[in-house]
Amino acid sequence: MAHYLLRRFLISIVTLLAISVVVFTVVVKAPGDPLAGLATNPNVSPERRAELRDKLGLNEPTHVRYYKWGWVYIQGDWGDSLVSKVGVREYVFGRIPVTLAIVGSAFLLGVLIAIPVGVISALKQYSLFDQFATTLSFIGFSVPTFFSGLLLIIVFSTKLNWLDFIYDNQKTGLWPNLKQSIMPITVLGLAGSAQLTRFVRASMLETINQDYVRTARAKGLREQIVVLAHVMRNALIPVVTIVMLQIPEIFGGAIVTEQIFRIPGIGRALVDAVLGGDAPVVMAIAFGVSILVVLFNVLADIMYGILDPRIKYS
Repeated sequence: MAHYLLRRFLISIVTLLAISVVVFTVVVKAPGDPLAGLATNPNVSPERRAELRDKLGLNEPTHVRYYKWGWVYIQGDWGDSLVSKVGVREYVFGRIPVTLAIVGSAFLLGVLIAIPVGVISALKQYSLFDQFATTLSFIGFSVPTFFSGLLLIIVFSTKLNWLDFIYDNQKTGLWPNLKQSIMPITVLGLAGSAQLTRFVRASMLETINQDYVRTARAKGLREQIVVLAHVMRNALIPVVTIVMLQIPEIFGGAIVTEQIFRIPGIGRALVDAVLGGDAPVVMAIAFGVSILVVLFNVLADIMYGILDPRIKYS
């Protein structure tokens, strides 16, 4: 295991380095000027704009800007936003609580729905429940979140006037915050559960026909014991790894849903930074999520080896 972890660590370093080079180059070379808004400001002269560009290093070659960014990033200093003129660290971390509250709750909701529905659907294959669950899963998997989000807004905000469709992070109190979070959590939770339900069902169907399951039944074990101790225990091993690989998506935010409901989270910050050419913010979010993806890939492999003793890492 030690040799495997060392090898994965070295591969992860090379992977993150390559990701950082690609993302930084794309962000820097993308159309847009972070100082474009100053061109229409009569109080800022062209000489002052040129001075600001030199101060921010926007005239330097790409490789020089990348080296400076990487050096300060390693030291824990993410620089300042070119658009909002605030520290990138404070800007990004200030939006993480909102993203975790919305996307994290939706992720938990999706898991809590997908596992029992997928298990029951597999145990009652071709039953009315299975057909109903399968149909809903296909619908949830096929319908994009921007359509379902707009549909909920039309029904529950415009027509019925029950829920708020614009998220306000200044609200206080449990119910006001819960009320404005219901629709985005529902949209993301149902979309995530639809995909995971299909995976759980397929894994259960593959496991339920194994020889050791038939042997357990032949021994006279009760069906509940067979399902819990033999079928689910092995069928949910790949599900656990899939769930772990989805955790970094929580910190990356939900770009489309956050735009629809005006949620001031990580996803919306990333879109605003891309449109404004704010390279430090884009790099902080994109590279931060990349680190989490690589880290959780390693953790998923380790977890898979722990849950399945047949797998040996060397």
